[in-house]
Amino acid sequence: MTFAGNAVLREVDAPATCRRCDLWKSATQAVVGEGRPDAPLMLVGEQPGDEEDRAGRPFVGPAGRLLRQLLDEAGIDPAATFLTNAVKHFSFELRGKRRLHKTPSQREMEACNIWLRKEIEGIHPKVIVTLGTTALKAVIGERLAIIAARERTLVSPEGIPVIATYHPSAVLRAPAPEQKDQLRRLLLADLRRAFGLSGE
Repeated sequence: MTFAGNAVLREVDAPATCRRCDLWKSATQAVVGEGRPDAPLMLVGEQPGDEEDRAGRPFVGPAGRLLRQLLDEAGIDPAATFLTNAVKHFSFELRGKRRLHKTPSQREMEACNIWLRKEIEGIHPKVIVTLGTTALKAVIGERLAIIAARERTLVSPEGIPVIATYHPSAVLRAPAPEQKDQLRRLLLADLRRAFGLSGE
């Protein structure tokens, strides 16, 4: 996959040196988006996880591997997309030696939104897919439950159609096999709908 993050963000100070919130203090590094600089499809998650924080790349952990598998099933080449997150530093709490995901605060999301907007403006995709409620709020500026958002026609402030769906981590965390299957089917259907809307 082609790395395009720095090229997209070079107009302003890079997230690597960002001090707009305190997440940089404990994270290993900033994780900006990567993918085709002219990608028709942009996928936005919440934040880097533990593996992403260490690798410096988005969607390389378990949820990312599932996402790539679903993209393949949907007939979408992952190399033809742009993958990023609403927040660029890993927000976590220590549990012993383990770093456990912690949902970014509203202030952290707002502080990081400048980088997401730069990515959207630079890539200018035909369709944005938001993975989870945090990503949806960051992209459209409105907090909605995914079940409600899936029934609405959504557009980003840049005028780009938005498809809201579940984060692949929701599939992985679902407690029962039937819930996993249902979420997986919904996520796959939403990816296919986004791909069709992109006209590719």
